[in-house]
Amino acid sequence: MKPAPAKSSGKAVSKARAHCPIARSLDSFGDRWSLLILRESFSGVTRFDDFQKNLKVSKATLTARLATLVKRGILRRVPIEDGARRMHYKLTEKGKELYVIFIALRQWGDKWTFDGPPPNAVVERANGRIVAPVEVRNIDGEVLKPRDTVLVRLS
Repeated sequence: MKPAPAKSSGKAVSKARAHCPIARSLDSFGDRWSLLILRESFSGVTRFDDFQKNLKVSKATLTARLATLVKRGILRRVPIEDGARRMHYKLTEKGKELYVIFIALRQWGDKWTFDGPPPNAVVERANGRIVAPVEVRNIDGEVLKPRDTVLVRLS
């Protein structure tokens, strides 16, 4: 089965990028502002004004990034209340599945980008326990390292 052609903001994508799921994923949500919008979304932010206030981003940039995330099916626009003209932005199932990537990215940043302990941590809401490190595991639950895996062509 051939992968669908990759698209990136209306520009043609190289054949090499079209076959790389990492490049295709980054085309969907990988610019700085989109990542920060998604970070805010995972924290419960849904309103345009709150995104703008928290991120200190221009209206034009925020509008463009939100439109792209909606177009790509990561966020959806929903009326704030039934019949309301004002909209807010909610994560779709596709968007919610990015959560594990954000936790892994945050954990990497906590470990490698601070000179001391990080200023905050992700904890379970129910009991305040710190979230365990994200790990790649095999079907039996054993932790895998890069040397334990290989990329194989499926078609």
